Amino acid sequence: MKSTPTPFISVSWPSRLVWRGLAALIGGLVLRLWMWRAFPQGQGDALIYGNFAKNLLLHGQFAITDGSGVIHSSLIRLPGYPLFLAACFAVFGVDQYTGVGYLQIFLELGACVLLADFVRRISTPRAGLNALWLATMCPFTAVYASAPLTESLTFDMICLALWSLQRILESRNPGTSARGESSRLFWVFFTLAISSAAMLRPDGALLAFALWPALILARGSQISLSSALRPAMLCGLLSVLPFAVWAGRNWHTFHVFEPLAPRYANDPGEDPHLGWQHWVKTWCLDFACTEDVYWNVPDSPLDFNQLPERAFDSPQQKQQTSALVADYNQNQDLTPALDARFEALARQRAADHPLRDAVLLPLGRLADMTLRPRVENLTIDLYWWQYSQHRPETRFSWAYAGVNLLFLLLGLAGFLYRPRLWPYMAAYLVLRSLLLLTIEAPETRYTLEFFPILFATGGIALQRIFSRPRI
Repeated sequence: MKSTPTPFISVSWPSRLVWRGLAALIGGLVLRLWMWRAFPQGQGDALIYGNFAKNLLLHGQFAITDGSGVIHSSLIRLPGYPLFLAACFAVFGVDQYTGVGYLQIFLELGACVLLADFVRRISTPRAGLNALWLATMCPFTAVYASAPLTESLTFDMICLALWSLQRILESRNPGTSARGESSRLFWVFFTLAISSAAMLRPDGALLAFALWPALILARGSQISLSSALRPAMLCGLLSVLPFAVWAGRNWHTFHVFEPLAPRYANDPGEDPHLGWQHWVKTWCLDFACTEDVYWNVPDSPLDFNQLPERAFDSPQQKQQTSALVADYNQNQDLTPALDARFEALARQRAADHPLRDAVLLPLGRLADMTLRPRVENLTIDLYWWQYSQHRPETRFSWAYAGVNLLFLLLGLAGFLYRPRLWPYMAAYLVLRSLLLLTIEAPETRYTLEFFPILFATGGIALQRIFSRPRI
């Protein structure tokens, strides 16, 4: 589809759209406050981040307290979100997550405004308003807004990076007033966004890989390569400085080179159980397997009956797997010998079905994370598709899946109009998808980072689809 060229500077927000934008923000606020009360989240990773934050605040150590009350230095999580939580605890009180929730909701709604303004600048004010409504009223991101997890702040950093990148490119246009000191501020914002996204989550580094090249490649014909390259290189250097400090701390404390966080969230000396990980990867396909099996091992019983039939290629292999599970359940510990047996079984399965192992299962897991109803934080049964056992939940889940599909299709449709910076936004989606193909156990929250870009391109698609033909 042929695209219409868009200028660097779009028109200002019309007053009638400003009022509609305020309505979207109020609606988004109400939605987030209701979801916070209806579906509170404070388990799992939230407790780990809170543990780190308390030790930072109370003991000045990036450490975690174990079940016996002993503090251990750790590198299983990046310091970005624990530092944020520690700052919140210093203001609101230790373990006072209410203030954290309100602050995150406020920041997320502000990020929605930045995203809408980004869309306005690369398209039209109407498209920007559409993106604002999509971003504020999406239940899938709203349910995470108040959760003490990295998802909400990551959303904010993606929006800030897109907005500040566009402002940098605009500031190079001779006809713009966004030059001088204000232009430097946009560079600061962009550097902060790409660095913070990676400091929150290891996969956040993909934002820099996708968007940073635009500083050079989308510079415009009036800017020379050298003029664009100098500030871009400075931006890149400043953005990695926090990771140099983090890597130095890890080398000093653990004598290992770790500039991000370990893939399997294990401290040095801890066994990541690679054989178990490999075996799970040969059959795990959906979130039900992740919750019922993957999260329970080690330290909890493993129910053999919860393994799907695709975990066995033959009756003999089923018997072999049953023996492995029985041996594990004796002590609920993945010893090196037991892990080696899982590895041998995984290699046998991968060798027997290389296409399934290398292509079909990774694509299936990506599809599950992208298309599955995002009900993991709602009061919906894990096996929601069993219609005979919980009919209302099944119907709701399929409707939720339809809403998710609508967001996805709208966002993809927006790329057909090739808005400004579309190659870099597409690059982020592609890079993240490629990364997700490598994981063992799918979770739908891993694809939440798609949504800021889907909101942006979806707003453009809505504007183009419903625009009135000119006479």
